[in-house]
Amino acid sequence: MTILNPKSELFNLKLVLVGLIPAIALLVFAGCDIERRRSDAELGLNAQQAAGRKIYDNYCDRCHAPYSSRGRQGPSMKNIFKRQYLPMSGMPANDDRVTDIVRMGRNKMPAYGQVLNQQQIEDLLAYLHTL
Repeated sequence: MTILNPKSELFNLKLVLVGLIPAIALLVFAGCDIERRRSDAELGLNAQQAAGRKIYDNYCDRCHAPYSSRGRQGPSMKNIFKRQYLPMSGMPANDDRVTDIVRMGRNKMPAYGQVLNQQQIEDLLAYLHTL
């Protein structure tokens, strides 16, 4: 058994590797359910859905992951309209309920009724239906 001098290059290399390998593994496994960002054309978005995606990017993405099953501060929006009920509230997953939440907010989510107009909310809903 060789005892390494803490000042040797081999010792420092081993320390780096011991810390680096788990960090790389964590990054690889943590990103397994996240897809690379695709363009509007790759997603087949029409003009309204693409406009909704821009709104989503500006207002929703910071708290709601669009394509990952993991939420951020709020629940993921992946397959939001493919569910019968919304994940946090248990309300029906439909345009009316989601519009209400966007306009008036809910729990930690701020209200956007004074920020987004009716057309922007409709664009956002059109995009959410593609997730």
